[in-house]
Amino acid sequence: MKESIKKVAKILIEKKLTIAFAESATAGRLAAEFSMPKNAGKYLKGGLVCYDAALKKNILGVKSKVIEKHTPESKQVTKAITTGLQKLIDADIHVGITGLPAPGGSETTKKPVGTMFIHAIKNGKTFFNERKVFSGKPEEIIIGAVNHTAQLLLKNLQ
Repeated sequence: MKESIKKVAKILIEKKLTIAFAESATAGRLAAEFSMPKNAGKYLKGGLVCYDAALKKNILGVKSKVIEKHTPESKQVTKAITTGLQKLIDADIHVGITGLPAPGGSETTKKPVGTMFIHAIKNGKTFFNERKVFSGKPEEIIIGAVNHTAQLLLKNLQ
């Protein structure tokens, strides 16, 4: 994980790009990991932990009907929190993540625990959008999602 984040950090600095995060399921882990490489202040703008659906609605502007129809842990809500983040933090890349690292959310047989949704917007346009199922304990799922997000960023920035 650390190596891919370092590579992404290097590319962001070289291309003079900035990044911000809206995190639900990862609860700030993405922003924390991206703050570790040298010169993080050159690319990392910040992030918002929006674990509770009320924050998704009240701060990021996600419509109640979108949450009710699709659940807080969904592709649609992930896109909406990423879109809402653009209004709060000025950055070149905005990344949103929601999902189910542990039981107690909207899990179903079609959306089991471990399902994570990642959406990124670069300069106002969708950069990538992915649903992936991870396995393991909650921390392993979160670390997997952070690593996968770094890999997606690396792949799409190169």
